[in-house]
Amino acid sequence: MLALTDQIGNTVVLQAPAKRIVSLVPSQTELLYDMGLNAEVLGITKFCVHPSSWFKSKTRIGGTKNLRIDKILALNPDLVIANKEENNPEQVLQLMQHMPVYTSDVQSIEQALGMIEDIGLLTDKFALAQQLISNIESVFENLPANLPAVKVAYLIWYNPMMVAGGDTFISHMLQRAGLHNCFGQCKRYPQITEAALKDSGAEVVLLSTEPFPFGQTHVEALSQLMPQKHFALVDGEMFSWYGSRLLHAAGYLHALRQQLS
Repeated sequence: MLALTDQIGNTVVLQAPAKRIVSLVPSQTELLYDMGLNAEVLGITKFCVHPSSWFKSKTRIGGTKNLRIDKILALNPDLVIANKEENNPEQVLQLMQHMPVYTSDVQSIEQALGMIEDIGLLTDKFALAQQLISNIESVFENLPANLPAVKVAYLIWYNPMMVAGGDTFISHMLQRAGLHNCFGQCKRYPQITEAALKDSGAEVVLLSTEPFPFGQTHVEALSQLMPQKHFALVDGEMFSWYGSRLLHAAGYLHALRQQLS
């Protein structure tokens, strides 16, 4: 029997390592793939686009906020992997009445590594998880330290304008890149006004490719609206995916920091 406490304090008990898994979170789906759990993963969300082969072949069980409970139950999983922020808590509680559910709560790289270790334990991939953790720690240790911080705002949504606050994984990643979040005093993802953005002190406004699909047209439109600011597109997956994508995120953050300098 396997038993551990997940990242929101619930006890997860399995009679044996998980062999029938449903993932409710894109970044954790990618992690399962990189841990070699191909046959074990039965269901994923419609936003689990990596790997593309799974997106085409695995059963899709709805969106992260609008799960198809009936489809999940039909798959008869012995483990569901969820996230506190990305999934609807009422639906997660509903699933817990039927099967073990591991729920992550990730606001830092350290918590991401804890999640990876937990998943390794629950899926009999502990050694592989430990190696992955070591590799992620190594690439982040090589990030330059003590660089003068560039003041930024990180937009996740447009109309209404929303930014990443200080208690988010995104803000933690900004900090690791040597970027100062000008909305770090805010909680979660506050809605802001154009005036607040203008007065924020941000030298650079980062437009994320997800969840809102910012593109070059938005850079041009906002640059005309606020010519005193510099706008730049950034890869949202590198800032907000807290699974095995972290292996690639450190190099991306380093390149971005050099570019902004």
